[in-house]
Amino acid sequence: MALEITDATFEEVVLKSDKPVVVDFWAEWCGPCKMLGPVIEELSGDFEGKVVVGKVDVDANQDFASQYGVRSIPTVLIFQNGEIVGRQVGVAPKQTYADAISALL
Repeated sequence: MALEITDATFEEVVLKSDKPVVVDFWAEWCGPCKMLGPVIEELSGDFEGKVVVGKVDVDANQDFASQYGVRSIPTVLIFQNGEIVGRQVGVAPKQTYADAISALL
């Protein structure tokens, strides 16, 4: 299951992680975000133990969304060693995310 990441936990969970981290920036009212939700959950299971997968509700947690220039949702950012190494804006097929994650392992 994808972690719920907040502004308060972002630094610890994402930036200090020793594993790659996939962060889905989303909102409850966003239709495309709801389409992507199950894909994010599947990726969480597929890469369990190898990658941290989490979600940031941009309505409740705007600090890091703003800091990383998230203007459209869904936006998925992939971090490694505290740095952004991948960005996907909008909904993409599951394989697009899986390939980006696999490239880091």
